[in-house]
Amino acid sequence: MDVAKPRGQPDRVLSHEEARAFYDRFGPKQDLQRIYEDPAIEVLLQYAGFETACAVVELGCGTGRLAARLLEELLPEDSKYVGLDISGTMIDLAQGRVAPWADRARVQRTEGSPTLPLSDGAFDRFLSTYVLDLLSEEDIRAALREARRVLAPGGRLCLASLTFGQTLPSKLACRAWTAIHSLSPRLVGGCRPLHLEVFIGSDWQILHREVICTLGICTEVLVARRR
Repeated sequence: MDVAKPRGQPDRVLSHEEARAFYDRFGPKQDLQRIYEDPAIEVLLQYAGFETACAVVELGCGTGRLAARLLEELLPEDSKYVGLDISGTMIDLAQGRVAPWADRARVQRTEGSPTLPLSDGAFDRFLSTYVLDLLSEEDIRAALREARRVLAPGGRLCLASLTFGQTLPSKLACRAWTAIHSLSPRLVGGCRPLHLEVFIGSDWQILHREVICTLGICTEVLVARRR
């Protein structure tokens, strides 16, 4: 099954350098998107099982807002957290957010390659929210291969991504978003709607999948276990 996109349109995405430049500029405004992200994140947290996690890696930690919540409210006191991001601005913001837990949390800048500077099987949660929808289909598949590599058997893949509309208003909003993205991905921060589920192969057992729509913007929440 192919990932849906406008008929005849290539899979246009920002290059790693373009994405870095955009989010270096946009970083301080990132949390304004919580108005439609937070309802989906709440669902993700219900099924991710962070309360029993020993080690979490977040691909695209952004401003560190979610990391700080995990560390303050959900993760066990002896658990470890690693956040990765391509943007220097995001790294600076995230470092400030996780500073109270510096003994067990760190953030690290990457160059945008799907290959992660992490050991095999070192984590039991792989978290990524509103990041895969920026990546090319090839990079999404590579990122999920890396997720499987760094997760121990039984570890959980915890994802949230923009997806396609479910109701008439959300379908209209999605159509407009997709049209803008096809014109210039920069205008929507490189993000476009995806079907996450089509990237999940037999190496994963899906534990929960749900689509949450807020203000006409829909998010696919997916939690899967590494087999």
